[in-house]
Amino acid sequence: MDKVKYLSRIHWLSGLDRGELELLEPAAPLNKIKKGTVILSPLMEQKRLFLIKSGTVRLYRLSDSGKELTMDILGTGHLFGEAGAFTTGSPHLFAQTLEDSVICTMDKEQFNQVVRERPQLALRFIEIVSERLKEVEELLEQMAYGSVRKRLLYLLDKLLHKFGIEPEDPDRQHGWMQLDVSLTHQELASMMGSIRETVTQLLNELSMEGIVRKAGPRKPLQIQPERLKSALTCCV
Repeated sequence: MDKVKYLSRIHWLSGLDRGELELLEPAAPLNKIKKGTVILSPLMEQKRLFLIKSGTVRLYRLSDSGKELTMDILGTGHLFGEAGAFTTGSPHLFAQTLEDSVICTMDKEQFNQVVRERPQLALRFIEIVSERLKEVEELLEQMAYGSVRKRLLYLLDKLLHKFGIEPEDPDRQHGWMQLDVSLTHQELASMMGSIRETVTQLLNELSMEGIVRKAGPRKPLQIQPERLKSALTCCV
């Protein structure tokens, strides 16, 4: 396995040449993790920074009643967790792999050594944390003031930005994009502060409007980006 190739997929490390990545490789050990594994929880004493080299991870927290509330879905190239004084989210978060994944970790000492030797990575890390905070603020604003339809459109737009790929079918030239992540209606509802039945109804409406579609049962969701943006702009 080319560990350096995996490191090059991490957004935080983009811009480093192969020589730099080879020097970083010992500080970021690689782990193959099975689908459904909880790799982060508030009960874990040692805090680490997680770098997703391949796969998908769900970040969630528990309500007072024990209900799981999905906060975010992250894929290849993203990072999460804590590194010393830096954190990319709430200390109450859980993280679970949605598929078999390859993830590396850094503890506080490793992270501090990396950013001391490469100050540009410290600046890039701050940018990533700032972008994550901005996303959270925008989502909270949508949940506070936006209609349920607008929340779903906003969420689909964010997921398309993170996981959008061209579908492998003859209609790809017609502008359709496919979400390279599998999410249930319940998970979408959890992320937008709604219920599964409402999400199912709204997706059916968006399908009739030609904004979303599925190629078949158990197939990934496909989206028309331009129609989605137009609907999001007009929605209140």
